[in-house]
Amino acid sequence: MAALFAKPVRLSLTNFVIFLNLLCLTATASTIERPRSFATKLIHRDSALSPYYNPNATIKDHAMHTLKTSVARLAYLGAKSNVFVTDDTRAGLVAEDNGAQFMASFSIGEPLVPQLLTIDTGSNLLWVQCLPCTKCFEQASPIFDPSKSSTYTTLHCNSPYCTISPSDKCDPSNNCKFSHKYLDGTDVAGLLGTEKVTLDTSDEGISPVTNVVFGCAHDNDGYNGQPSGILGLGPSNISLATQLGSKFSYCIGNMKDPKYPHNQLILGDGAKIEGLSTPLEVYNDLYYLTLEGISLSERRLEIDPEIFKRTPSGTGGTVIDSGTTLSFLAKGAYDVLRAEVQKLMDGKLEKVEEPDIPSALCYKGIISQDLVGFPDVVLNFADGAELGLDIESLFQEYGQNELCMALQESPVGNDLNVVGIMAQQFYNVAYDLAANKVYFQRIDCELLDD
Repeated sequence: MAALFAKPVRLSLTNFVIFLNLLCLTATASTIERPRSFATKLIHRDSALSPYYNPNATIKDHAMHTLKTSVARLAYLGAKSNVFVTDDTRAGLVAEDNGAQFMASFSIGEPLVPQLLTIDTGSNLLWVQCLPCTKCFEQASPIFDPSKSSTYTTLHCNSPYCTISPSDKCDPSNNCKFSHKYLDGTDVAGLLGTEKVTLDTSDEGISPVTNVVFGCAHDNDGYNGQPSGILGLGPSNISLATQLGSKFSYCIGNMKDPKYPHNQLILGDGAKIEGLSTPLEVYNDLYYLTLEGISLSERRLEIDPEIFKRTPSGTGGTVIDSGTTLSFLAKGAYDVLRAEVQKLMDGKLEKVEEPDIPSALCYKGIISQDLVGFPDVVLNFADGAELGLDIESLFQEYGQNELCMALQESPVGNDLNVVGIMAQQFYNVAYDLAANKVYFQRIDCELLDD
């Protein structure tokens, strides 16, 4: 019979000291390398704080850019959802470079070098442009020079993180290579490495996280920058969100206000996990939700719920995305919503046709004046979570005295439904990747600042 009590283990003094040292090293690594929470402000593309900011841009200029980048992003998401590989670079698919919606500011290396990166839930790798450059694009912040950083190391080919370029992943010195090919044919390429990243933390002021795996891009052909690169928030092990734990949240306020200062991203255990949750499914490194229906005037519209589901072949489904401004619905859902909104508009505003978006629902009018009292459109998700779209999220200014519905029809051949960032305005959206849940909390982002 097995003994009820284990025999005591006797350690020599030397072994005891080694044991204590190992405990200290473990505690140090968990304390220094993985702080509890990182919080950083998010800068919208059209914010006065953005390098893209153009005070002379017209309403029509903004609208056309939003349409162009959203349609390009939808094409990327549709293509990626149908590729049976585990990351975007191996699929040869990366989102269009000029589709930046929100950017995060932080520092990299020692001494600190400030960087400005586009956040993207649809990709995984954090990469920045690095010296020396075979080719470099113009960017707003200084280009990072790894040779001048005391905390930079290249990643060896044997690392479990070295999976991005499997067919040609090693340079002559056995350093791990990476490459991104964009939908428009441009490329960024370089070496994977580890480095110290410094962000504002919600509980400790400024604090670094060390040994972050990232891409150092030396050969960047045609990338139309301003940001230094991409901060991927996808689900793979190489994503910064995953490296810092399994939780992150972002809060998006009024996107039309160029001076709004309270948009924010939180990474790690301090992410604001509040509100009602809905199941999260990861497929081809995209975040899918179970959209069950759409309501208007507190009435569930008669839409076949199968329209929102992903098929066994991988087509369709409902993706939540940070890089798409507008939202898109498959034709069967869009037609029903469009008809119901049109009923409420008939006799109140003059309908106009837009040749650039023939399926869009557009009217003469000013959102803040002519749509007062218009009911919210509510996206109804599994387990009772809801995303309510008020007039600022449901409609977009499309010109002087013109507005269009910001939910549009997915093009023929693409049955994907996409919940874009405009629909996520005035919400804190939280991702718990370990629990496979997304949380929605309607809130003024300013309340999260403290």
